Amino acid sequence: MKIATFNIQNLFHRDKSLIKKPLTKCMIDWIQELDALMRKTSNSSQEQDRIRELSFLIGFEKTTPLPYAVLRRKAGFLYMKGVHHSTINKASNLTNWNGWIELQTVPIHPIATESKAKVIADLNPDVLILQEIEDRASLEEFNRQVLPKFDCDPYATSFVIQGTDMRGCEMGILLRKGYTIQSVTSHTIHSKTECIEYTITTPLQNTIWVLAAHLQEQDKNKEHTDAIRRKQAEDISEIYKNLIASGKKKVIIVGTLNAVSYCNSLAPLLQETSLKDITKHLSFEVDCDEGDDATYFRMGAYRLGVNIKQKDYMLVSPPLFETMIDSGLNRKAIWPEKRPRWSTYKTVTNKNNAASEHPVVWGRLNM
Repeated sequence: MKIATFNIQNLFHRDKSLIKKPLTKCMIDWIQELDALMRKTSNSSQEQDRIRELSFLIGFEKTTPLPYAVLRRKAGFLYMKGVHHSTINKASNLTNWNGWIELQTVPIHPIATESKAKVIADLNPDVLILQEIEDRASLEEFNRQVLPKFDCDPYATSFVIQGTDMRGCEMGILLRKGYTIQSVTSHTIHSKTECIEYTITTPLQNTIWVLAAHLQEQDKNKEHTDAIRRKQAEDISEIYKNLIASGKKKVIIVGTLNAVSYCNSLAPLLQETSLKDITKHLSFEVDCDEGDDATYFRMGAYRLGVNIKQKDYMLVSPPLFETMIDSGLNRKAIWPEKRPRWSTYKTVTNKNNAASEHPVVWGRLNM
């Protein structure tokens, strides 16, 4: 059985708030000026006015609200429904509707979508766990229409769990014929984050338990985010220990844990359980960096010559670790904007047409 995990960062459209934009010099200057004013014990009326101006320029008033309108197509016509209105107004030549709606998402470049499909097709796992799927319809369209372009048969089963984030960061899974989802359990861990537990039966009727999670991302307040992530890791660790205690020995934990392996926030999983990181398996393979970086081991990297910070993990219980016959990491669809550099697909020429900022981590088990 070949199993893989991939933070695909959406398939066809992505929420604006998830797209990281580089700060301009003006923005950096505004932030520094605001920091200086906020550190003062008291401000004059002129300084208070400047704080309001800077808050507007930096964008503090821009929040991510719930959708205030929904566009729907019915019987060939386009309808608009406001969240706070019970009536549906039809946009047509009869109503003479002339206006605009600001969309909360932006389209993903078609080459980037194809890059996502290409890296999946190259690995062709039997079980593929995905993070940051916008919805079930997008995953099914990707599965049925995009994957076949790269000689990859559509997966027999697709499943998406709706999250609470409201930004299209859902969990998804694809399975080949013969692999069956027996049950799905959603565990709510710290900060209302979901940890999805899949019970999967293989064609030879072996059963494995897969826990998929996406932990707290790092931001400027490192202590705060580390504390949240550690609590999330403690909750997942407890779920894992309960599975082991109930006799369910074949357990895999996958996902974007958003911290390097030595970070204290991941200690409940990496140091206080029996879980094994597949990057430590002797079979783990990946194309090395080019040039001098091939012999360099950056702190927090996956391994020697793979100098990207480890954020995505596949952790397996000891019985499964012993059955692992092959494993690796594919980052050919990631654009190396700065050092280190590595081999990429010919179609990946910049950040916009890269598949994701995350690699695909995979393992092959002798089941």
